[in-house]
Amino acid sequence: MGVLRRITAAKLRHRGLDALIDDVLLISSELLTNALLHSGTTEIMLNLAVRGGCLRITVIDGMPGRAERRKVDDEAETGRGLGLVEVLAEQSGGTWGTSEDGSATWCSLRVPAGQRQ
Repeated sequence: MGVLRRITAAKLRHRGLDALIDDVLLISSELLTNALLHSGTTEIMLNLAVRGGCLRITVIDGMPGRAERRKVDDEAETGRGLGLVEVLAEQSGGTWGTSEDGSATWCSLRVPAGQRQ
């Protein structure tokens, strides 16, 4: 996943979205990990698109099933990823969700004022 992180960061820098790099890398890593762990597929796609002042991060695994945030206790070693995605999205004025058929999970982040798009 290291190569994908470097490519994602480079694409964001190219678009002048440096301020979003850390959040996008964490979000995309969490969404990709969920797809790898829970979809059962070997083909997963990451898409980044800027529209209407928001950057949308979409992970498509093509498999039905909705990503859902779980409640975990303090001792749990997993299960916090979608909680992190939700917090990061809310902090930027964005949101996250799953496509109607469950084959894609997405997160949108507001592009900070003054950032190129």
